[in-house]
Amino acid sequence: MTEYEKKITIIKPDDWHVHLRDNKILKKVINYTGKFYARALIMPNLDDPITNCFKSISYRNRILKSMNWNYKFQPLMTCYLTDRTIPEELEIGFLKKIFIAAKLYPYCSTTNSKKGVKKISHITHILERMEKIGMPLLIHGEEVNKSIDIYDREAEFIKNTLDPLRNCFPKLKIVLEHITTKESVEYIKKYGSNYLCATITPHHLILNRNDMFSGGIQPYLYCLPILKKNIHQKALRQAIASGNKHFFLGSDTAPHLHKDKINFFGCAGIFNAPSSLLSYVTIFEEMQALKYLQSFCSENGPKFYNLPINKETITLIKKPLKIKKRISVGNNIIIPFLSGKILNWSLEN
Repeated sequence: MTEYEKKITIIKPDDWHVHLRDNKILKKVINYTGKFYARALIMPNLDDPITNCFKSISYRNRILKSMNWNYKFQPLMTCYLTDRTIPEELEIGFLKKIFIAAKLYPYCSTTNSKKGVKKISHITHILERMEKIGMPLLIHGEEVNKSIDIYDREAEFIKNTLDPLRNCFPKLKIVLEHITTKESVEYIKKYGSNYLCATITPHHLILNRNDMFSGGIQPYLYCLPILKKNIHQKALRQAIASGNKHFFLGSDTAPHLHKDKINFFGCAGIFNAPSSLLSYVTIFEEMQALKYLQSFCSENGPKFYNLPINKETITLIKKPLKIKKRISVGNNIIIPFLSGKILNWSLEN
């Protein structure tokens, strides 16, 4: 068997952290996710956040309407938590499967988070209800405080917020999303359980903060949480290579138009949907850990969310693939992650 005939067949993966935006951008980016993934957990931080059942149903319908009819794809919706979230509506949404989980954005922590939660104490009654009904809490885990260095926000969040939160609500299911630090890896390895897991993105596995400033500032590598030192990158790579079932795939693909990335106040986010799964395969191969690829991509996530594992499979072939340099959206463009780069893996057919 030659290098270009090498194939890997795994259960079709799910992406447990996806931003699709809305309108023209949604219609342009959705099929990149649908091509590789059977299900995706849709983040609710639109310009008008998804804060109730009605908005969630409407957004889900827009997603399905935008999807290529050839793809068997299921969007899994989440609720944006605010100080005004009504626990009864959250419970109804969860029990009727309108919501799979609820998302906690600390105030001003990332894109469209100005309606996020300023203090955890403001939503204690909501978290009590979520713990009672078994509804997962998804957390953008950064402590937002001007006195805290941006590179330390994640570690400070674990110490100041996550640990006390877990002590108060020991049976609240929590996903620490898009982790980026050695501290987070060690925390999940120590406390990971049916009540605590974490997602890891391809860009935090492939890159470290040196890449963001290589040859001049690289605005398309600006994301939140921000890229960290290589010691943290190595910890993330070792975590997925260990086969630990408490880590799973969450790409945090986040499209922004070129004009919004290249701006006085450039937006944070990396659009990696065209290459995310192929990037994960590349990393697992580099780490000599392909035996854990399927569990990370296709099994650990559904088990945490108490959902069935997909029956469909997907085949990846060792064949070069060039990532598009740009994607047109009307009169604008989106520059994808690894724009113009050649990857060693492709999707069969």
